[in-house]
Amino acid sequence: MEAVAKLKNVPMSARKMRLVAEIIRGKQVEEAITILRFTKKEAADWLGKLVRSAVANWEVKAGGESAEDFEVYIKTAMVDGGSIMRRFRPAPHGRAHRIRKRSNHVTIVVANRLPMGDESGTGA
Repeated sequence: MEAVAKLKNVPMSARKMRLVAEIIRGKQVEEAITILRFTKKEAADWLGKLVRSAVANWEVKAGGESAEDFEVYIKTAMVDGGSIMRRFRPAPHGRAHRIRKRSNHVTIVVANRLPMGDESGTGA
């Protein structure tokens, strides 16, 4: 079973967010949360909240089962570029330089490695 959590319009460039997302992709949820807690980047705070939200979504979808019992892991961590706010800054000789304030969208998909009772098909 899979559960999804999305975060949109994070005020940070997608490139900076991808650096941290690559660290946790494919890891167990408990390990990923521990890694994010000790990573010294702003993106780690955003991703930590998003991973906890995805796990909560999985637990609701699983009918109250604990995520620890089924080895829930991060199946997908995608970071896409979002909208760009453009600002202008004065430059020498009466010119203007463009400043791009970038944002991004993050999607986390978590899934369980161990089969659940309903999905295994071995029950009577």
